[in-house]
Amino acid sequence: MSPPLLKLGAVLSTMAMISNWVSQTLPSLVGLNTTRITTSDTLTQISPKEGWQVYSSAQDPDGRCICTVVAPEQNLCSRDAKSRQLRQLLEKVQNMSQSIEVLNLRTQRDFQYVLKMETQMKGLKAKFRQIEDDRKTLMTKHFQELKEKMDELLPLIPVLEQYKTDAKLITQFKEEIRNLSTVLTGIQEEIGAYDYEELHQRVLSLETRLRDCMKKLTCGKLMKITGPITVKISGTRFGAWMTDPLASEKNNRVWYMDSYTNNKIVREYKSIADFVSGAESRTYNLPFKWAGTNHVVYNGSLYFNKYQSNIIIKYSFDTGRVLAQRSLEYAGFHNVYPYTWGGFSDIDLMADEIGLWAVYATNQNAGNIVISQLNQDTLEVLKSWSTGYPKRSAGESFMICGTLYVTNSHLTGAKVYYSYSTKTSTYEYTDIPFHNQYFHISMLDYNARDRALYAWNNGHQVLFNVTLFHVIKTDDDT
Repeated sequence: MSPPLLKLGAVLSTMAMISNWVSQTLPSLVGLNTTRITTSDTLTQISPKEGWQVYSSAQDPDGRCICTVVAPEQNLCSRDAKSRQLRQLLEKVQNMSQSIEVLNLRTQRDFQYVLKMETQMKGLKAKFRQIEDDRKTLMTKHFQELKEKMDELLPLIPVLEQYKTDAKLITQFKEEIRNLSTVLTGIQEEIGAYDYEELHQRVLSLETRLRDCMKKLTCGKLMKITGPITVKISGTRFGAWMTDPLASEKNNRVWYMDSYTNNKIVREYKSIADFVSGAESRTYNLPFKWAGTNHVVYNGSLYFNKYQSNIIIKYSFDTGRVLAQRSLEYAGFHNVYPYTWGGFSDIDLMADEIGLWAVYATNQNAGNIVISQLNQDTLEVLKSWSTGYPKRSAGESFMICGTLYVTNSHLTGAKVYYSYSTKTSTYEYTDIPFHNQYFHISMLDYNARDRALYAWNNGHQVLFNVTLFHVIKTDDDT
């Protein structure tokens, strides 16, 4: 029971005690229950319900005044107006108390629900704040990526503008060729209608202009690798095959070197067709065994790594003699720093539009790749670049326009993962996938004349086409 109800109960209990005391004690105090009234007057019947009334008065022998009174009838269950009001008030208070208890229970339950909702609201608020922060971070990241893309695309604008100019030029060339073809057709019908010398000069002029246009295509950046085209299936799992990038257009000889060690036999074919059919034109017996599969034919000579050494050999196909040999200082050999597939591939010799290169690793460079440009006659190192890419982590590598491109594996799923520019002495990580169809590449070299990659893929001789991004020189370029 709440404190107000306790107070009300105490009041009612006190009133009941007072009423009981009045009904029991007051008559004895006034002598109503012990003093016998003796009076000569006739006893008048007085209704007890009429309240307190004096019946008679007298004086006792001691001189005290004695009053005889009639007390009203005492009934604790009387239904007078005040008792009824008090009882009604008590009932109302009790009803209010019950209502307050019910309200209190509901309030406690609602309070717990509010506390729970408050906790959930705080959690949601925190989540919304986190979402807002994440959204801002994500938007910032996306905007940064878009900005970087735009920065990459901005240099393309002048190139594209030049392409538009060259497209117009090519359209003019096509129109002139069409006109000349019409003229040549007409000559068959009317001999002497045109001056032959004049026509010949127009053809030469057109040819010169076309060649000048082609010369404007400078070295490009590798953008894409497509293929492979399977040329032949032959030999062991490891080997090398190649053509000479400096040979004339009519010279399409192919050289074939099976295995990565314990061999000195080089087979020559006059053309790709003869290579496919197996029609050898000549066989060379080298004075030394080779190591690895990373040989290169350049300007009529074969460059290879002598077995169990860091010595480079230059061998002439025309004379059948060794023209030069030189030790590649500090270069690891005999599976100290090979590519991931092993095979004594420590020293990789290659050629591109710029010249002859050697790719290897040294202890001084902590086993990371070193690129050296070589003098093709003396094999002297002209200049070297130290990269930060571990040689033993590379699958294969090749040079295009003075940039070394490194694959991340020799197995399936391989891609060009890293490149190092000798022009700027900088590197970048790339993502140029290519289809390793036969799952194990042990030789991958670029041929600048064919604009193709020659590969030995698990006993398959294959070709990959490359797409280069070219910058066209204009007459304003210095």
